[in-house]
Amino acid sequence: MIAVVGAGVMGCATAWALAERGADVTLYEQFELEHVHGSSHGRSRIVRLAYPQVDWVRLAEEALAGWRELEAQTGEELLALYGFVELASSPELTSADALDACGERYELLDARAAATHGVALPPGWVALWEPDAGIVRADRAKRAFLDRARVRVEMGRRVDSLDSLDADAVVVTAGAWVRKLVPDVPVRVTRETVAYFERPGLPAASIVELNTDTRAHAMYALHDPLHGLKVGAHHQGAEADPDGDAPPDPELVERISAWVRERLPGVDPKPVAAETCLYTSTVDESFVLERRGRVVIGSACSGHGFKFAPAVGRRLAALALQ
Repeated sequence: MIAVVGAGVMGCATAWALAERGADVTLYEQFELEHVHGSSHGRSRIVRLAYPQVDWVRLAEEALAGWRELEAQTGEELLALYGFVELASSPELTSADALDACGERYELLDARAAATHGVALPPGWVALWEPDAGIVRADRAKRAFLDRARVRVEMGRRVDSLDSLDADAVVVTAGAWVRKLVPDVPVRVTRETVAYFERPGLPAASIVELNTDTRAHAMYALHDPLHGLKVGAHHQGAEADPDGDAPPDPELVERISAWVRERLPGVDPKPVAAETCLYTSTVDESFVLERRGRVVIGSACSGHGFKFAPAVGRRLAALALQ
């Protein structure tokens, strides 16, 4: 028997991947499935192939194929590929070289072309347009994994010690709670703020703006099925205890609104809602996927993990069954 601790998107994807390999699985979740205390809640997440590093592009390709498989298995429409725009201060900072190496489609846009996607480029900046990208419906995705997996699920069951679980292997996909179960996992938990804006008309392309002197992410925006647009400042939240609670940071909401005013002139910069989510991040934003005895650790967040869930779930399942 395999126990999976944590029913965020990575736990649900791992249960799905284990079930497709015939494993006997129990999934434990301390809250209800649709809780808002962790990292997987909400209506949408960005999906894209565009990353500056080839390894990430390859993993994104694998994950995109996995999302398509899950859609075919469940009959649920999970992906909405409205496109993706990457904003950078120079062409060298974009993901063009990695996409070239992987044979993926993209186009570099000047300010006039970027404006057709609702983006106001600063002078001298460039935009990269990727058509095979957009959003995954986050709330639907978790349910689709579990609908297909049909494993035992124990909601409202908090696991405080892995020794309490009678299982051949235990997969820890506990998100921000991972260090409460495996204290030496090298991650830092922060509480991040996102804001929502009214945006009428056709759904917007997803957007990531890179820092002016590195390839690290600075700001992001994506379609929200309820309000129209969801916007956040990447890795700007304060360190947090996942068992605590705090409201959205008003200074970050103001910074997000200022960015919307400057970059997205067709959007009313007055937010209609704001919320928080937790990031569980390594120093270089990579993932922790490893086995220690009977314990498999799946800490695959760092603020950009959701899109990779099908691929990460299969890797964790392989580690659990090895």
